[in-house]
This record gives sequence, structure tokens and C-alpha cells, in this order.
Amino acid sequence: MKIFSTHLALAATLCAAGAQAQQIKDYAIQPVAFTHVHLTDHFWEPKLEVNANVTIPYILQKCREQGRIDNFLRAAHKIPGDKMTEYPFDDTDLYKLIEGASYSLQTKPDPKLEKQLDTLISIIAAAQEPDGYLYTFRTVHSSHPHPWIGDKRWVKEEELSHELYNSGHLYEAAVAHYQATGKKSLLNIALKNADLLVKDFGPGKETEYPGHQIVEIGLVKLYRVTGRQQYLELAKFFLDIRGPKGDAYNQADKKIVDQHEAEGHAVRAAYMYTGIADVAALKGDRAYLGAIDAIWNDVVSKKLYVTGGIGATGNGEAFGPAYDLPNMSAYAETCAAIGNVYWNNRMFLLHGDAKYIDVLERTLYNGLLSGMSLSGDRFFYPNPLASMGQHSRSAWFSCACCITNMTRFLPSVPGYVYAQDGDDLFVNLFMSNNASITLKGGTVKLSEETDYPWNGKVSIRVDPGKDAGFSLHVRIPGWARGEAVPSDLYQFADKKEVLIPITVNGQSLDYTMEKGYAVIKRSWKKGDKVEVDLPMPVQKVLANENVKADQGRFAFQKGPIVYCLEGPDYKDSTVQNILVDKNAAVESSYEPGLLKGVTVLATEGVASARQPKSDELVMTKETVKAIPYYAWNNRGATEMEVWIPYEASAARPKPAATIASRSKVSASLNNKRMFMALNDQYDPQDSQDNSALYFHWWPKKNSKEWVQYDFDSSYTVSSSKVYWFDDGPFGGCRVPARWQLFYQKDGQWVPVKNTTPYPTDKDKYDVVRFEPVTTTALRMEVQLPADNSSGIHEWIVE
Repeated sequence: MKIFSTHLALAATLCAAGAQAQQIKDYAIQPVAFTHVHLTDHFWEPKLEVNANVTIPYILQKCREQGRIDNFLRAAHKIPGDKMTEYPFDDTDLYKLIEGASYSLQTKPDPKLEKQLDTLISIIAAAQEPDGYLYTFRTVHSSHPHPWIGDKRWVKEEELSHELYNSGHLYEAAVAHYQATGKKSLLNIALKNADLLVKDFGPGKETEYPGHQIVEIGLVKLYRVTGRQQYLELAKFFLDIRGPKGDAYNQADKKIVDQHEAEGHAVRAAYMYTGIADVAALKGDRAYLGAIDAIWNDVVSKKLYVTGGIGATGNGEAFGPAYDLPNMSAYAETCAAIGNVYWNNRMFLLHGDAKYIDVLERTLYNGLLSGMSLSGDRFFYPNPLASMGQHSRSAWFSCACCITNMTRFLPSVPGYVYAQDGDDLFVNLFMSNNASITLKGGTVKLSEETDYPWNGKVSIRVDPGKDAGFSLHVRIPGWARGEAVPSDLYQFADKKEVLIPITVNGQSLDYTMEKGYAVIKRSWKKGDKVEVDLPMPVQKVLANENVKADQGRFAFQKGPIVYCLEGPDYKDSTVQNILVDKNAAVESSYEPGLLKGVTVLATEGVASARQPKSDELVMTKETVKAIPYYAWNNRGATEMEVWIPYEASAARPKPAATIASRSKVSASLNNKRMFMALNDQYDPQDSQDNSALYFHWWPKKNSKEWVQYDFDSSYTVSSSKVYWFDDGPFGGCRVPARWQLFYQKDGQWVPVKNTTPYPTDKDKYDVVRFEPVTTTALRMEVQLPADNSSGIHEWIVE
């Protein structure tokens, strides 16, 4: 298999003589391609194997089953019918699959997989229109066109059509496939499409900005491969035409150079910031650079989860206000975490500062890696930081962007380990590997050995082809220097800064620090060995006082790994009621048989519980065990908590059992994951509170629905209260038109004789009293409003 390792080699193949001679301006610092870094470690290498052996075949199978491939076949009129999948961006699942498989091929040749890609590419080619347009939902000429696509090309691009979004993922896949195989089959499709965009868009032509950014990144990749300046210019055009009359949701309410805060849809934002960095590097645009510097500071100081996740709210999958970082309702989409890695890597390439890799590493090991199960075939879309058991990884989503994004990202992880700037070689991440890197003075082979992230000892063997002078920049992570993040958003309870010992050939080294790197400048000889010992005490992370959700709480961190408490490690599977003293001693140990091998933490705490008909709390000593956050939800759906209370006011004592909590729930819908919301004994702050699970009938409206409790015994009951879920004015749920209670008697449902009205008020428990009945079951019938649905936070029976 022919592998092309540099952009210049690719350009030499594709460009005309004039373009060949052109000196492409780019990042001063360049990543060392992942094809030059072979992993041998026990942490990442197995994950890449699972991706290659399980996830890629699994996603290919799902793309067949879920109609992704049929979309192209129908658009090409290879199979009859015009029934398409749910979303016009579903085409990108195939592109991302090809991209991830191509990356995998570069490190693990697989003739069968390569042949499968050839077949997929021929199917894609057949669906492309003669002028290069490629968008199956329009080309199929459906008798009932999808409402997002508009009556002609591009007219709804700024809204929902995703035509340019599809193109961006096509370009990334095409470059990856070409680099992996040397074949131009997909690349030619991409270039034909890109040339159409150049023809259609620009000053005096179409001026729609991309509604969902990523085409900018794809165009830059095509530019680097071909040297065709028009692709770079179009990427900048798409950025420049944003704002000021657009929507903040897709970062189009201001010109790029006037944006200083992260806003709107988090994935779109992270992709756009990545594209801005690319264009800033290639065009030398200082104004662009100033904008993303300001936005980065806004995110890292006000809008970043301790797991590295971004995008606090599910309402628009978006950034929330400053310091608004709820835990149980955290969205922190997997795609956004991947975008955050892309963006921070570009920021490092621009500035050469280790703080960007610190954020990248935090995201990579926590909020990104949590997006896929250890088995490689179950996935998270949001990545919450707390759960009462309502969250569970899924086998597939109708919007499968996060699933296919994971499989395209994982094979590229080795490409974040090293970078170079002339004869400056940067060691950014720590994982056992063998690498070959070409510097000005010749080729250098590096061999890194470490048990990272469980142990901070790192050994780097340096083997230059001949004795050579260059500087090795070894990142000293912020967490090893007493800095949780490069801002005051989070800090360690113990802020001690320690000197990190480094030796060269066994001799202690006095080194200088530059931008977070220990700089070792010397004449290197074959067999030189650098050893770094990064201390890894268990740290307790505290949040800025403005983050209200985390007050009176701390999070465990050891090295780059953030920890959580999870139900399977506790007798009653309850963790929300646990308190741990902020000064409690914590021990760590490696458990090879747990969750594919993890270091776990142990300490002592207390569990609080309420007693029936009493406000008194019972406090019980509890052995507290914490596991890495990325590995949670691999043992079933149970409670989980990242931010552990150290103040009693922050804990949620285990409620006393009630008639409702002991009941079996059923309803007029079959989404059993929502059933526990009715009797989880969680008191909402208001009707819009989405910090915990809620039950709803959306998108149903103007229908009669029901929920039911089957008691564990016969009880005499005389009152009930319900807290309605109402997410108006923007959501689809409102309080019901009316409701009524029925009790089971002799196999029949009989209405209770209420002695008070049935209220329908928001932001409070609505109570109804009735003549006492003795029964084994109670049913609530709910009439949904004419134009909306309804939902329930909690239903109590007394």
C-alpha cells in the first residue's frame, strides 16, 4: 500500500508545474503525521484495535441497515423509490466512515476493507451530478422533498440544508483515502464538487454562509493537497461573509473579527474556530488570530467542563452563559469534544504553548473518550457529569454524527503525540510508541515507554541517524505543575508546585521552561535516553465560585484522568447521597480485571438517608470508590457523580421509600427509560428544570394519554400531587389541558371522587384530594393541549 506522508508529496503528484513551485505558507509548527508514530502502549493501542476490528465493521453494517448507502443508490437511480433516511446530513456518515477506515488502513493494511471502500466510492460517484453537485436528498427528486432542502440549490444552506456540511466531510474523507491508498477515486469526486463551489460561490455570486461549518476545514485540506489557491480563498470567503445579520446559533450574528465569546451550537463553533485557525495560519491573518484567541480565553475561563466537554445545554446543543455548567443536564456532545481537540491542536500549532495541549489532553482522556463504550459498539451523544440512572449508551442514533465521528477520530490519535518546528521537536502526549521524524539535520527515531495515564514515568530513547544538535521540548502538563486548567475556572485544593525531575542518560538535568515545555538543547547521540518523572498524586479539583452547580463539591483527578462515583461499586447503587471530607486521604490502585484495566481511587465517606415521616438524616460510613469518568456506563445504567459533595448542603440524601417509589410504572408510551422520572423523588427547581430526568409525551399533542402506578401492596390513598414539565416558550411541552385520577377496583378503572379541583399550575406541585380509596393501582389520565405536548417531573401518591 502506497502511503503519502507529506502535503508536499501530495502536491507534487497533483499540481501543475507552477503550483509545484509555489511555497505554501502554513503553521510554523507542524504535527508529526500519525503514520510516523506506531503505538505500542497498553492504553491507546487496544482502543485503536477495537475501532479497527469492531467499530468500523459495525458502522458499515449500520450504514447498510439504516439506509445510508441506499440514499446514494436511490439518488443514482440504481434502486427504485425515493424514500430517504431522516436527515439530509446522513450522507456524511458514509464519508466519516471512509475517513476513519482510511486512517486505519494507513497503520493496519486490510485488503478486504480497502475493497469495501472501493465499492462505496463507486456508489458515491454514481450519485454525483455531472457538474459535481453531490447531495442525495435533492438528486433523488423525491415526490415529497425534505422540508430542509429548499426548492433549489443552496437557498436553505444558512438554515438546515447542510449541503456545504456534506461537502466538507466529503473533502476530509477524500484526502484521507488518497493518503491511505494513493487512489484518486474519491479525491476526484471531491475536487469536482469543490470546483462547483468555486464556480457558484464568491463575490458577485452566491453569498450564503455555511449553516453548519466544516466545509472550511475540508477546503483547506484540499488546498494543501493540490496547492489550488481558489480552495483557500473560498474557505476564507465562507468565514468572511458571516454576520452581522445572521443567527448566534450558528455564529453568524457578528463578523468573525468581531466575535470574542463562544456562543451558539458548540460543534459548529468548534469546527469554525478550527477553520479560522487554519485560514489564519495560511493567510497570516492577525485579525482572525485575535478573534480566536479571545474566544479560546472565554471558553477556558468560563465555559469548559472539568472533563474538557463544551456545550452546556441541550437547548440547541449550545454554549450556555458564562459559568453555567450544570452536571446532570450537561450536553457536552461527543462531536463537540472532538471539535475541541481539533481546535486546541490548531491553537498549539499557532502559538507553541503547552496550555492548548493541556486542554486537548483533558478533553481527549475524559469528555471525548467517554463517547464510546469499551466494547466499541455503544455510544453517547451527550456526556453528562451526573446521572440518576437515566443515561445509557445507545447502539445507534437517527442522528449518528457522534458515532461516525468517533471512528474517524480515533485512528488519528498518534498524530497528536509529536510536533516539530525546524529543529525544535515537541513531545506533547505520553504513550508508548516508536516514531520516525525528519528534522533539518536528518531523521531521528524516538522510542517512548510509559504506563501513562496510570503512571507519570516517561522514558524517551533518542536515536538520530547521525549525531545532531536539536532541541527537545517535553511538555510538563499543567496538572503536574499545580495548575488544573490555564485559567481560574478550576483549581486544585492542594496547589503545591513541585520541581519535575528530568535526567539525560541517568544524569540530573537543569532545564529551562518555555511556554510549559522543559527544553533540552544538546547534541544528541544514538541511544541517548531522557527520563521524566511526572508526579501523580490524587488531586481534588474545586470550581470557581461562580459555577453554582459545583459549590460545596470537588472532583477527583489523577494525572490527566477525571474520576467519578458509579452505582455498581455500591451496595444499593446509590451515589448521589455520598459526602467525602475535602481533606480525606485517598489511595489509588490498579485493577487489571476492571473495565479493561483501570486505576481506581478509594477513600472514606458517609452516605446520608432520610427516614419515613422524619426530617432526621441517618449518616452511615461508606467506603468510597471512584473509577475513571471515561469508563462509566459500561456496567449498566445506574447513578453516577463527578462532583462529590464535601458539604452536607450539596448532597442529596437518599429519600425514604414511598408508595410511588415502590410502584411499577407503565404509560401510554413505551420509552421505559423515562418511567423512572415519575417516582425518582427528585424535586425540580421549576417546571423547566432539566437537570434530572423528566417524563414527556412529545411530539404528541391534543390526545388523551396516561401514566399508571401498580403498587407493591394494597394501600388506602386520599391525595396525590404532580409537578408538570413545561419548557415554554421555546420547547414543545406545556401544562395539560386537564387531568383526572382513576383507581383500580375489581379489574375496572374507576374515577376517584375528588374533594378539591384538579389544578394545572406551573412551577409547583399541583395537589388534588379525594375521598379515601383502597386499591392496588392508580392511573392518571392527561388531556394534552391542542397545540403542544405535556410532561411530568414527579408524581406523588399519599
